[in-house]
Amino acid sequence: MTYCVGIRLEAGLVFLSDSRTNAGLDQISTYRKMMIYERPGDRFMVMLSAGNLSISQSVREILQVEKLDNGDEEPLTIWNARSMFDATRVLGAAVRRVYQQDGPSLKAAGVDFNTSMIFGGQIRGEAMRMFLVYSAGNFIEATRETCFFQIGESKYGKPILDRVLTPSTPLDEAAKCALVSMDSTLKSNLSVGLPLDLMVYRAGALSSGDHVCIDEQNPYFRMIRSTWGQRLREVFESIDDPRWDGGDTAHPLLSRHSRYEPMRKITHPGERIV
Repeated sequence: MTYCVGIRLEAGLVFLSDSRTNAGLDQISTYRKMMIYERPGDRFMVMLSAGNLSISQSVREILQVEKLDNGDEEPLTIWNARSMFDATRVLGAAVRRVYQQDGPSLKAAGVDFNTSMIFGGQIRGEAMRMFLVYSAGNFIEATRETCFFQIGESKYGKPILDRVLTPSTPLDEAAKCALVSMDSTLKSNLSVGLPLDLMVYRAGALSSGDHVCIDEQNPYFRMIRSTWGQRLREVFESIDDPRWDGGDTAHPLLSRHSRYEPMRKITHPGERIV
């Protein structure tokens, strides 16, 4: 399994991915799931992938040479696309091409065609954009209302993203939030693992931004892991325990409204229970 998150903000983009893959308890390996495509000064694109590793790797390679018929114009590639939307169309075509090549054989072997990608970046002349691409090659775009995407084992790291991120969140704060989200996932799911790839892209740069590969010795991530757990416990302990006996409290637990009474079956002495 895997966990990847992409965040689109007013100030830039944040991408984070783990590197663990497994095909059973005794087949655990490390493969990087972040791929960067760039032509400095012209375009910068990042793809994060999850799902079947063979499919993801095939899509990654085909994407660099895939051509999409564009009517009478020159065929579209990620290197000549004029917008991130068109570049994502090329990615969708690459996914469908792999499905056409390998889908029938995978199905015959009882293997689902399972892949998903986060694809984001900026092409000169337009704003930053980010897309979530599905197994069928179709996709949706991040908006102000939904400024992040997750793929893979997403449920453990979603709550912190929901509570913290807004389009105006600063990039460094968003990177911290993504790392906390990843730590929550690592804590709860053994199928996600180090090392991590973190990329922070600043709007308008049109070239690689701040990138780091994070392993178990990284001092900042070690601080995140220890501090987040400690602060969570402190906040939890600062919340009042429920008071079952009423008492003087501003937040009573018991409610006397009959609507919230549990359903009961009361038996009487000597009553026969069928």
